Amino acid sequence: MEYEFILRILVAALLGGLIGLEREYRAKEAGFRTHFLVALGSALFMIVSAYGFGDVQMDGMTSRWDVSRVASQVVSGIGFIGAGTIIFRKQENMVSGLTTAAGLWVTAAIGLACGGGMYVLSTASTLLVLFGLEAFNYFLRKFDKHRKE
Repeated sequence: MEYEFILRILVAALLGGLIGLEREYRAKEAGFRTHFLVALGSALFMIVSAYGFGDVQMDGMTSRWDVSRVASQVVSGIGFIGAGTIIFRKQENMVSGLTTAAGLWVTAAIGLACGGGMYVLSTASTLLVLFGLEAFNYFLRKFDKHRKE
């Protein structure tokens, strides 16, 4: 079972790293290392939540912990990290970092999915994230060319 857990965190780190590489390439606030760590940490939290406690004896009865509790706290915690990437620039009256915050949020979800052993879902989600980020840049370049003409 330990090797399966190692596979889960490796896949999570790889998928998070792929998203991070795209953000790094675009010189955004959070890049490879941040996305790598968020996905890895989320997967590890999910594994520990689901398998780390097993059956615990409480007052002579055997109880099972609610594994979704840790996952929900990952969502809350990542909101705190994401908020740190959002900046309001008063001089330009502009907000930046929203896409980075959303990227960290979805990277945490991908990590949780990997921690739960959902490799196909997490891989498909990563591909959709990368497609969305790249497609947006493609369309922006197309519109900028038309605006300059």
